[in-house]
Amino acid sequence: MTNAARCALAVAAAVLCVVVLAAQDVSFRYPAARKADTRDTYFGTSVADPYRWMEDLNSPELKQWIDAQNAVTTKYLEGIPARDVLKARITELYNYPRISIPAYTGRHWFYYRNTGLQRQSVVFARREVNGAEQMVIDPNELSPDGSVALSEFAPAPDDKHFVYGQSEGGSDWVTYFVRELATGSKTRDEIKWAKFSTVSWTEDGRGFFYARYPEPPAGKSLEAALRDHKVYYHALGTPQSADRLVYERPDDPELFLWAGRDETGRYLWIVTNKGTSPSNQLFVKDLGNPRAPRLDAPIRPLYPVADAQYEPLGVVNGLLYLRTDREAPNRKIVAVPLDRPDAANWKTIVPEGPNAIESATLVAGKIAVNRLVDVASVVDLFNLDGSHAATIPTPELGAITGPVGRFDRPEIFYSFTSPLRPATVFRFDPRTGTSTPFEPPRLTFDPAPYTTERVFATSADGTRVPVFLTHRRDLKKDGSNPTMLYGYGGFAIATSPTYRSDIPAWLERGGVWATASMRGGSEYGESWHRAGMFEQKQRVFDDFIAAADYLVKNGYASPRTLGIMGGSNGGLLVGAVMEQRPELFAVALPAVGVMDMLRYQKFTVGAAWATEFGSSDDEKAFEYLYRYSPLHNIKPGTCYPATLATTADHDDRVVPSHSFKFVAALQEAQGCAKPVMIRVETEASHGYRPTDKRIAELADEWAFALANMQTESSSR
Repeated sequence: MTNAARCALAVAAAVLCVVVLAAQDVSFRYPAARKADTRDTYFGTSVADPYRWMEDLNSPELKQWIDAQNAVTTKYLEGIPARDVLKARITELYNYPRISIPAYTGRHWFYYRNTGLQRQSVVFARREVNGAEQMVIDPNELSPDGSVALSEFAPAPDDKHFVYGQSEGGSDWVTYFVRELATGSKTRDEIKWAKFSTVSWTEDGRGFFYARYPEPPAGKSLEAALRDHKVYYHALGTPQSADRLVYERPDDPELFLWAGRDETGRYLWIVTNKGTSPSNQLFVKDLGNPRAPRLDAPIRPLYPVADAQYEPLGVVNGLLYLRTDREAPNRKIVAVPLDRPDAANWKTIVPEGPNAIESATLVAGKIAVNRLVDVASVVDLFNLDGSHAATIPTPELGAITGPVGRFDRPEIFYSFTSPLRPATVFRFDPRTGTSTPFEPPRLTFDPAPYTTERVFATSADGTRVPVFLTHRRDLKKDGSNPTMLYGYGGFAIATSPTYRSDIPAWLERGGVWATASMRGGSEYGESWHRAGMFEQKQRVFDDFIAAADYLVKNGYASPRTLGIMGGSNGGLLVGAVMEQRPELFAVALPAVGVMDMLRYQKFTVGAAWATEFGSSDDEKAFEYLYRYSPLHNIKPGTCYPATLATTADHDDRVVPSHSFKFVAALQEAQGCAKPVMIRVETEASHGYRPTDKRIAELADEWAFALANMQTESSSR
């Protein structure tokens, strides 16, 4: 009997043991993972899945394995001298007051504020933009350890109530509650099993629209597949069982449904999406008099075929303004009579141009258009007839969120950030073309010694890939610099040049921070997105590898100093690339990654990603998914980069079994002494960590990276 087999029997009997790999340093003793003879046959191909048992998140055996893995990882990280220093410095960098863009509802401006190290930001309100503020809700009081996240905040237009959502561990599941704005008193209203929803009040403040799923099977809420999203209306003071069903799609139960009203409160937009595709159907419910809405009004189709993106911006004088990519991959703004919405009646207001329209909104009587020019934001304001009104200037290459405001009010706010500038809220005056900081953050580092440059790598097929590099101005390009390359590359999400509070700690150690904007994102419109989908996903990996090769070729890094990181779809990216080019990287940090491309669709929201990836249920898709799936392309005896995978126990978007199975397989296959570890956060989710836990996780990642890069910084 082999050593591994003995360990497997011991684990099956609930006794922990370790397996020491011959090629590995004896200091890395990983808890054994039982291997079962589980196989699936896909179109004639037999595929082993020995760690299928790790998909049962309630398994005592799995909990034992997780606890043991965390113990090994913690002991290793505690032995890295730089870990505590990094944690202290990142804590200092996080410790600055910051504020969100204020939004006007009812008779108040609402916004989030964090004094610096609060676990969650607190919601405040004020009557005047620069007036006295009142605390509305402090999510830090929802749980002493930050394990309950404030996931939603929606004030009523009548200025009397607000809805807030709570999520255990930051899960995607939300329970809605209602409080009185004046007193903070909690009402008896409680809405359960909401997910992928927003709250949209009727103008009279008597109730709100939301979307939810049926209650999942007991004990399976974090893993069960989702179906039957439905839109409801909840009247204040009534039980959830009395909520009015507004819209459902039994003909297509995997659709995502979203309901949101326009600024006036007259129109309720209903949007459906097939999976994560940006193309959608658009319907409207005319509620009539906003102060006495007709809840029984019919739902009328505007664009019932999901052949493009149809994003309603609002209605002005009977004209519906839309952002769309129909016959315009870089998107355009059109206007059309709401009662005659056919595309033949469209009037182009802002035409498609060479730079993609990332977002648009109606604000202060204008149309604000946020374009990406080689991934950096450029915002223009247009009059309703399409004539140009103003441009918002930016201090450097960076990203703008917004603008934000109401069409019927003069205030225009936006947030600007860059790799060396924390997100800063500005108020823009279109008459003078000037922006004024609105309670700007205080810097916790000196940006003067550093610079950000935009370069372009050349991918395998000749495509130009933007890469943003931040580093010391006096950087020596001798290949010795600790360098971290970040990427995402999917779901039409742009990777923009933004600030992260932990990055200065890396730069201060001589590090280079690089972000690659690859195909699959929205950086150059829908054609750029589609170029990285389905069977063309390999292009995304090629783009990332090209960025890495650029860093090495131009002396920013070398294979002994280069690391890669990414989360979710970016975790998939890291897993695939570290297997395709293991010799190119010293460190890999895949976070909450999609690692099993043959079974991802069987859990929670996974089936929705088939519109991006394809599914192994389809023969053609199986062939290309199998070629790059990180779990299935680990080759025994290969020397893979030092790897620290991170995930969380309440991640119900990319279930943590992806990371569990990947790490178990990689630990067994690793052909050299480089560590392969996993860090599993508790009471946290796909994207949520309270501030203290986020800082601790970041410090561990950066310490692990430095410890496994052959640089001078690795010893400090």
